[in-house]
Amino acid sequence: MSIWWSLHLRREAASVPLARRLLLGTMETAGVDPDVSYDLSVALTEACANAVEHGGDTAHGSSSGAYRVTAYLDGEKCRIEVTDSGPGFARPHPRPLPARTDAEHGRGLCLIEELADHVHIGNNPGRDGAVVSFDKILKWREDAPLMAV
Repeated sequence: MSIWWSLHLRREAASVPLARRLLLGTMETAGVDPDVSYDLSVALTEACANAVEHGGDTAHGSSSGAYRVTAYLDGEKCRIEVTDSGPGFARPHPRPLPARTDAEHGRGLCLIEELADHVHIGNNPGRDGAVVSFDKILKWREDAPLMAV
């Protein structure tokens, strides 16, 4: 069975826990192992926080705008994509550099890399904005109602 959903969210801090709760609820209902659900929810939180902080039209000083979160649970894998409409990355982003241990910012992309199995970080092709997508192989609870066969 496949499950997918997509949210179009305002670039406001309050939108981040909404996306996280929806993901956790979907995974709990489907019967995904709680440790896997937690890892993906932390990675999603970091990607959404980046979209809220950096995903706006900085050229015009605007803090308004929106971003999109899409999640797919399909078979043994979950893929999450967060897309914003900001300036995107200034350079190709093959792998995030680790932040200093005392840094208050700059850890999000590294956390996503650590928590997911496959990560793509880049610019939105043909449009403004950044795209952060990541997948993780799912583990299921024994009583999972939607367990992949």
